[in-house]
Amino acid sequence: MDATPKRSHVKYELLLRAAQRLPPVPTAVAHPCDDVSLEAAVEAAKQRLIAPILVGPPARVRAVAAAAGLDISPYPLVASAHSHDSAARAVALVREGKAEALMKGSLHTDELMAAVVAHDTGLRTERRISHCFVMDVPGHADPLIITDAAVNIAPSLEDKVDIVQNAIDLAHAMELPEVRVAILSAMETVNPKVPSTVEAAALCKMAERGQITGAILDGPLALDNAISLEAAAVKHIVSPVAGHANVLVVPDLEAGNMLAKSLSFLAGADAAGIVLGARVPIILTSRADSLITRLASCAVASLLAEARRKNAAAALRA
Repeated sequence: MDATPKRSHVKYELLLRAAQRLPPVPTAVAHPCDDVSLEAAVEAAKQRLIAPILVGPPARVRAVAAAAGLDISPYPLVASAHSHDSAARAVALVREGKAEALMKGSLHTDELMAAVVAHDTGLRTERRISHCFVMDVPGHADPLIITDAAVNIAPSLEDKVDIVQNAIDLAHAMELPEVRVAILSAMETVNPKVPSTVEAAALCKMAERGQITGAILDGPLALDNAISLEAAAVKHIVSPVAGHANVLVVPDLEAGNMLAKSLSFLAGADAAGIVLGARVPIILTSRADSLITRLASCAVASLLAEARRKNAAAALRA
């Protein structure tokens, strides 16, 4: 008998319940041509998180469904020739107004994102596209949003303004009561020899001047004093963010990727992935993700789609 204790997913379950109160979001699922990605789309539909539109080579998708024992008859199936074509056709469904979210199937992330950022046919907005992990860390009271660990390799200060604002908008869509953003570095003091500390200070000043809105920012902060009250107290840091951060902004992709994977593999955390800054939320999952993590990514996309609808309605009333 397996004596391993079952993981609690309270934070993700709260996200799922919030999303299930909304109509399922029409979602173009790009190239669900393996059992993992197709099962995730079908299960998310059963959970009333998404209304999937499957985009892939029909014979291949049906073969995967038959082998996995999945009934895909309730869902539209849009034919494509191969994975690149699946990405392009899924993006086209969004542009045509038939889908309000995009979901990665079994194609490579670069293939999907190439279609998203295409100049004339993609889904770009005035915002920089960025990635967030919504992490459920055992023993930590709140979900942690970590950005950017998958899209922007070495973001400039200008890029980070959008990266931070995207994360803040995500936190509001998740209905976090207060958004507290820690701009991370290796230290908590500004040091001209460490560019990330200078950029952190600049981002905080930009927030003070209204160039970044909707959250309390502080930085530079080291990881320990961003999430641990004891560590902040030892360093004599008095801040509404230090020890209480629920959004962590990393200096670059390498730092973010290592932080997220350290939490996943050493602390048993789950990491739901979402891409922001495009016309619609993009559900970005890994083949290694558990089903609950994939469902949480769908739930986050549903909440973001609802926030987008509300913002559009408010803009029409203004």
